[in-house]
Parts: sequence; C-alpha cells; structure tokens
Amino acid sequence: MDLGAEEFEQNLPLLQELVQDADFVGLDIEFTGLRSSLSGPQQISLFDLPSEWYLKTRQSVQQFTICQIGLSVFSSIEGEFNKYVAHSYNFFLFPTTFGILDSEFSFQASSVQFLNQYGFNYNKFLKNGIPYMNEEQEKKIKHNILTGNWRVRSSLDKDQIKVVIDEVTRWLDLAEEGDRMTLPGIAGFQAFEVQLVLRQALPNIWTMLKDQGVVVKKVSRQHRWYLENASCDRASCWKEQILLSARGFSVFFQMLVKAQKPLVGHNMMMDLLHLHEKFFRPLPESYDQFKQNIHDLFPVLIDTKNVTKDIWKELHFPRVSNLSEVYEVLSSNLNPTKNSGPVIVHASKCKKYAQNKCPHEAAYDAFLCGSVLLKVAHLLLQRVHSSGPMPEPSFPQYLDVLAPYVNQVNLIRAGVPKINFSGPDYPSIRPPILILTVRRWPGASEQQVYREFQNLCKFDVRRLTRSQFLLLTNKFKDARSILKEYRCHPTLQVSLYRYWRHSPNINCVLQVCGVVTTWALLAFLLGRSRS
Repeated sequence: MDLGAEEFEQNLPLLQELVQDADFVGLDIEFTGLRSSLSGPQQISLFDLPSEWYLKTRQSVQQFTICQIGLSVFSSIEGEFNKYVAHSYNFFLFPTTFGILDSEFSFQASSVQFLNQYGFNYNKFLKNGIPYMNEEQEKKIKHNILTGNWRVRSSLDKDQIKVVIDEVTRWLDLAEEGDRMTLPGIAGFQAFEVQLVLRQALPNIWTMLKDQGVVVKKVSRQHRWYLENASCDRASCWKEQILLSARGFSVFFQMLVKAQKPLVGHNMMMDLLHLHEKFFRPLPESYDQFKQNIHDLFPVLIDTKNVTKDIWKELHFPRVSNLSEVYEVLSSNLNPTKNSGPVIVHASKCKKYAQNKCPHEAAYDAFLCGSVLLKVAHLLLQRVHSSGPMPEPSFPQYLDVLAPYVNQVNLIRAGVPKINFSGPDYPSIRPPILILTVRRWPGASEQQVYREFQNLCKFDVRRLTRSQFLLLTNKFKDARSILKEYRCHPTLQVSLYRYWRHSPNINCVLQVCGVVTTWALLAFLLGRSRS
C-alpha cells in the first residue's frame, strides 16, 4: 500500500496496532542520493577504520534525504502452523516545511535515473510526501508555535496564502452570518496553517477541517469570541494539533522505537544512518556515540546481507548479487527446506506483491528482507536439529539460531566487513595489505597505479612513500594473483606489507636510534683511548 500525507494520517492508528502486535519489521529506504562525489582522502576505502568510514559517510547522509521508506510488518498467525502475514507499506516522505523549517537537500543524477528506471513516483514524493523532523527540529518548531513566534515560509507560498485570503474576503462581502464556503485540496498540517492565517487576518470567520477541505464560516465577533474560549478547538489545543501533523512520520518512528521489535534490513547501514539523522538527532561526530544511540533505539538489528553472506557457500548456493536473487534462490528447489519452511501470506489490503515483482520499491524490498530472514532462520534451525526431530518452529526459536548475527550490520568497502552495534567491532578478516615498490617510474600517482592493476583485479591504493604504495583488496584470490604476477616484475615489485619492516615511521625511528647508537659508541671509544 502506498501512503502519502493524507493516507498516512488516516492509517496511523492501524499502523500503531500492527507494529505492537508484530514479531518483527522489515525495512528498506530509498534516497535522493547515496554518496557525495568526494575525491582523494575523502573517498571511502578498504583502508578505513569503522570510525573513519563513519565520518566520511556522515557528510553524504547530511547532504541527501529520504524519498521513500518501506516497512513490512510480519506477524505469526495464531493457531496456524509456522504461518506469517505481512503488511507492507510504502511511505513517501518530504521534509517538513513550516515556519522556520526549510530543509535543503541534493539529488544525485545516478540515483534519480535508477529510481526512475524502476517506476518511482516522484509526483507523490514531491507533492504529497509525509512530513517529518528530528528531535532538535521539533524543539525549535514547538517553541515557535506555542509562543506564537512563527511565520508563513515555504509550506505554502506567501502568494498562495494571499490568494486564499483574497478569495475568502470577496466571499465575506456577499455572505450572510452562518454561510459557509469550502477551500478544497488543502490537507495535513498545511490545512492547520491556512486556518491559523485566516483566523488571524479575519475576525468575523471561523474555520473547520473537514474531509472535503478547509470550511470557512461567517460568524459574529461575539460568536467568534465564544468559539475561541469554549470550543475544544481553542488555540492552545489547536497548536498541539499543528505540531502533531507537522511531525508526520516522526510520530510513527517514535511508535516503532517504543515497540522495540527486531528491525530487519539488507545492507542496512545507510538506512540506520538516515534514520538517526532524519528522525532522531543529527549524526554525532563520535562513531561510538552513534553506535550507542542506534542500539538504544533498536536493540535487535538483523542484516540479512550479513547472514546470507556467512552461510551461502556452506550451503553451495549459486552466487547472487542482490536481494531479489537471494530471495529467488531461497524460494526455489535449491533450498532443501522449501516445502517445510514458513508460509508467508500478504495481508488483505496489501496484495500488490502477491503476484507482482517490484524490485527497488521500498515496501517490496522490505517484504523480501523479512521473507529471506524467515527462510534462512528455518535453514539454520533445521541444521541445529539435523541429528534429531525438529521442534515446531516459532519466531523465538528463529531468533535463537540467529543470535550470532544479531546487531552485526554489513559494511561496504571498509577495513572491517561488519559493525557490531552491541559491543566492540571485530578485527579485520580482509586479505593482507600488499606493498608495491616502483622503479623507473618517476612521479607515479595513486590513480596511475590503480589503472595499472584494474584489468587484473580491483585494489584500493594509498601512497606510503615517494616510490611505494599500499594495495588492499577484499578478495584473497586477487591478493594471491597479484603477488604471483608481480613478485619478480622489473619495475613494479609487489610483496606482503610488514609494518615493522616497511613503515616510514619505524624506519625513521630505527635510523635515529642507529645514529644515536653510533655516536654513543664513538664517544665511548674516544673516551677509552684518552684514558
């Protein structure tokens, strides 16, 4: 089901109930861009420590925004054997523009083309996106609303507001007390804003929000005073409603956090960064603080990329390159538990994906995440009980066999393959660093070295000295191949990097120690000869 601003407010009570009763929630997010076009040392690299990777990626998260969030809420069906129902929703989001809030964000051409290729609805994103804000933005706007210190800015253009006031003023000249007019096509918190402006500008009207739009009623000044003071629609209550509508999806985010359900994604690191930045607080400079904040918000995270990557070769499944292919393999006869695994059905109002494949639509990918999790968990459970009868599966049992993977989130292109959100990160299991020594190639650059090897394999390159470069890959076979090919090369000699042998800092210390030792020895000898 696709939800814009109007549909979201209508479905919010249902969504809260679904999350509270869920076993877990699948998540996927689409963005206006992934990474800033940074160059040189600002590019992410296999040499990066997790903290370095975080600081580089943090800049991109602050530059781009979320255009669609997909959630698939999975619940076991009571009285049914290992059967789950999935409620899948697409939320089109657009940053709150109200009063002082007027966010800036960028589009990346490749991301726009990618989403357009898969039929992304940019009209719904731009015209009917659900507003949202983080906690710091909420504090600012709450203060301004409750103190009356706000102004029309970008949520509705000032010219449009003027048109609305002119239209109502012309109607008032001919209307009699008790007459009504409707302003159609205004919904959400913007409807509150229009009413606030009209009530401030025109003392002889009253406004109401109805299904068909904002309704304006001509009233006497005495009746207006009575409505302002006796109605449940009085200003203080009304301003709280404005804030609630302006928070938009952030209201549901807080419900999700409060429910403390396992959150499941695929390659979900970027998703977590954006969730923190857009709905919680601006990303901190401290990597450890970021990890702690995410763990407090979502104590149970499961990244299906991390799980499947770990067990794929063990099960002799064919190579896959994306989430859809993972799902297809696990749903095929290659999966030995295909016929005994969990049954997953779509909710009655969420049948879109029952017959249709919609790759890179957020809710569809969120559904695939949840389905992959259940299928892999069943495989693991069967392996645990391979020597005896398998108990009747349940989601708590699935969580038990998934325990080694909980809070381990896959990390793309960094010095470690995953981040541990519930403790210290694990040491690197990447291939060893190689050192390239260049002869008879004056002025060689990192880019030139990269191009030298790119036809054979992909390496990250970092200069060590004027004639030496460090090479790092994430594939052991590539490291072995380069060592074999270039070990005796006349101008490009590759060997294993040894810190104590090759580090310029160590070499400098050793040279200084050598000089000091030599002078000390010389002084000792000269002293003895004189005596």
